[in-house]
Amino acid sequence: ASGRTTGVVLDSGDGVTHTVPIYEGDFHFTLIVRIFNEPSAGGSWWPNFSKRQEKLCYVALDFEQEMATAASSSSLEKSYELPDGQVITVGNERFRCPEALFQPSFIGMESAGIHETTYNSIMKCDIDIRKDLYANNVLSGGSTMYPGIADRMQARRFKEITALAPSTMKIKIIAPPERKYSVWIGGSILASLSTFQQMWISKQEYDESGPSIVHRKCF
Repeated sequence: ASGRTTGVVLDSGDGVTHTVPIYEGDFHFTLIVRIFNEPSAGGSWWPNFSKRQEKLCYVALDFEQEMATAASSSSLEKSYELPDGQVITVGNERFRCPEALFQPSFIGMESAGIHETTYNSIMKCDIDIRKDLYANNVLSGGSTMYPGIADRMQARRFKEITALAPSTMKIKIIAPPERKYSVWIGGSILASLSTFQQMWISKQEYDESGPSIVHRKCF
């Protein structure tokens, strides 16, 4: 969907966040790193919650500095009207919630952040292709739509990917404006290919082999 065949995809959306290194259109399942696997988001509350996230939240470039600013002034506060008409004021929650992507311990998870898992995915790959992967970090999914996330991923002084990688490596974070729908766009492109019919799976094939048939026929 991003027009590339090589890179590391950080896909973070409804229910799961994972990193997938791809080289010349190929990837290996053992290289996929799953960070979060949240319970399925359901119920009538979810659309409203998602809208609030999109309107209010952002990723702080310097989390500690942002916390200090929020504690000393109201400049970061923002008002939001709930569906019932009640108006609430949101302060440091605006950037504390997305910070869990970088520091999962905030929500009680013993896991590496998205910058570390992206780095770990690259380091699992052959040394000869790492340079190309570092230069093509592609963001995908609704949870990567927070303003500031690309800058934070690339910020050396805050020990994100640029700080973890060798100093000689060129790091590039690619954040397509339509990345919220990258999975759908990629799927539609795949379905339009003349070779897509070879990937079709019949009910009989699925009943006989289970989910593994998808891996055999599609990858």
